[in-house]
Amino acid sequence: MGNIYRDLGKEFTVWFDWVLSEAEIYDYGRYPAKGMGVWLPYGFKLRKHVLSLMRELLDSTGHEEILLPLLIPETILAKESEHVRGFEAQVYWVTHGGLEPLDVKLALRPTSETSLTYMESLWIKSYKQLPKKYYQVVSIFRYETSATRAMLRVREVSMFKEAHTVHADFSDSERQVKEALEIYRRFFDQLGIPYMVSKRPEWDKFAGAIYTIAFDTLMPDGRVLQIGTVHNLGQNFTKAFEVRIQKKDQSIDYAWQTSYGISERVIATLLGVHGDKKGLVLPFNVAPVQIVIIPIPAGNAEMKERVVRQASELERLLKEVGFRAQADLREDITPGEKFNVWDLKGAPLRLDLGPREVQGGYVTLYRRDTGQKMRVSVDELPEKITQVGREVNDTLRERAWKAFKSRILRTEDLEEAKNHLVEGGVVEIPWCGKPACAERVAEILGAEALGTPLDEEVDAGSELKCPICGGRAYTYMRYARKY
Repeated sequence: MGNIYRDLGKEFTVWFDWVLSEAEIYDYGRYPAKGMGVWLPYGFKLRKHVLSLMRELLDSTGHEEILLPLLIPETILAKESEHVRGFEAQVYWVTHGGLEPLDVKLALRPTSETSLTYMESLWIKSYKQLPKKYYQVVSIFRYETSATRAMLRVREVSMFKEAHTVHADFSDSERQVKEALEIYRRFFDQLGIPYMVSKRPEWDKFAGAIYTIAFDTLMPDGRVLQIGTVHNLGQNFTKAFEVRIQKKDQSIDYAWQTSYGISERVIATLLGVHGDKKGLVLPFNVAPVQIVIIPIPAGNAEMKERVVRQASELERLLKEVGFRAQADLREDITPGEKFNVWDLKGAPLRLDLGPREVQGGYVTLYRRDTGQKMRVSVDELPEKITQVGREVNDTLRERAWKAFKSRILRTEDLEEAKNHLVEGGVVEIPWCGKPACAERVAEILGAEALGTPLDEEVDAGSELKCPICGGRAYTYMRYARKY
């Protein structure tokens, strides 16, 4: 199998629209409201399995799922001044109830820090209640004025997982940031999605946060996509909403908060980083159909019937032991056409079943990720599928990371960096810490600053210099062309 940056490259946008439609993932651009799409059954199942991984990670670390109202009164949204300035150009407003103007405008939720903090001011009074960890999976709405793209840049983010936590002090909020980062690392690792973790520059942090850390990945066209963020909100929102707690020493102080989120960009990334020219290549653990069974009827009528009956029996047996299996028994298309359909849909494993297999008591197992075929005894099939399913996930993860790392360049030479970005990727340039120098590098490269590598500084004795001012470089700034 090839390198996604070479195989799809500049064809990625056309390929992406094609697989979303033809693999029946997501119908975008035809709903009569710009920037909004419809999840189709196959895509919704994929979405469900991906979210189940996240829910397991959150639930196992003490997070509790809630559901907040969609509408936020303007008086609530405007409470935290930096936050509202950051979102005021993106908010959808509800101004009427039927024919009557509303006394207070209602915002369609752009994010939930304000509405939840308001409720926390009613719920939380003591350090004994903390830490509190909430999350929800909901739609959010942002009036995106740039060119919209299916899943990548939309006006309704319909798979927004936002977590919000409350703490008694700064040190515990910092501990929570580390836990959130570890949750996201485990999540993306389970999906085989490669990533870099960067502390966003001050001018690009979340509105209302004291700092933001982001997970970014590379799509096949070489552009960077933000796939997850973690924010330490400090006491900015709790001061605005008067979330005061009694501390262990009996003093009164404002609580501390963090928040972190992902969206359907995770699905877009999952499709993009593993796909090939045939279509999707899905990890075994989240595929809507993990094993597709293709009967290849041949011979006399009795043998054809045996083949179809055996395919149905295999589906039943595999479902009983917990696999998501489907026998494709359609009679109006050929086995070869079925092969193409399920390659497009990315089913990780395929079982081919013809007269030879039925008579020999085995199946021919095909791996979508490598194209490898092998004979497997029916008696050994569940155990073999479990083994090969793990191998599929490992192969996809290793292949994606190898391709990802090949597109990251650390250099002091701005001309070399500029040439690298023409092909697509990320460059890391020594940085003195001055915003003006980072902005100038971004201008020269025709790219955007992503942030600095988390917990990485240049050695004190290093002679690395900022390429703009010539001052000592304390860290590296990452640059790329972004979605």
